[in-house]
Amino acid sequence: MKKLLLTCATRSFSMRVAQQLSEKFELVLATADEVPALFGNRYHKIPKGVNPTYAHEMLKMALDLECSYILPMGLDEVQTLGASLLLFEEYGIQVLCPSMGDLADLTILENPAAGLPLSLVVDGYDIFESGATVGNFNGLGLISDSGESFILTVAK
Repeated sequence: MKKLLLTCATRSFSMRVAQQLSEKFELVLATADEVPALFGNRYHKIPKGVNPTYAHEMLKMALDLECSYILPMGLDEVQTLGASLLLFEEYGIQVLCPSMGDLADLTILENPAAGLPLSLVVDGYDIFESGATVGNFNGLGLISDSGESFILTVAK
C-alpha cells in the first residue's frame, strides 16, 4: 500500500478525509498546528505553508518517510506546493493539488459539509469513485455532475 502524507491532520475536515483515505493508502499525518502531548506521537510536525522553506521541508519529510503522495489540506500549503510540483516530481513524489496556473481558475471551498461527495483526483481519475475519469488535474474537491467543473476543498 502506498503512503500518503496528509497535512492539517488535526483539523476536523482533514480527519474526515483521513477516514476515507485510510482504506486506500497508508497515512502519514502531519500538522503545523499545536498538538496536545497526548497525541504528539501520532502527528509529524511541519512548518506553516507560508514558511519560505516549507516545500523543501515537505520534500525531505516525504523522502524520509517514503511517501508516494502528499495531499496538502491548507490553502497556503496548496499555493506553496502548487508552485513546486516539478521539484517533487523529480523525486517521484506526487503532490495532489493543482498547479499555480490551474489554481487561479478554481473555486475554493473551505470545510465542506459532511454530506457532500468528495473526489480525490489523481492524474484525472477519481480515487473515491473507482477510477472514474474526471479531468486533467490533481486535488481533493467536489466535481460537478457533468465532470467539467471542479471545486477545490481545503481545511480551515
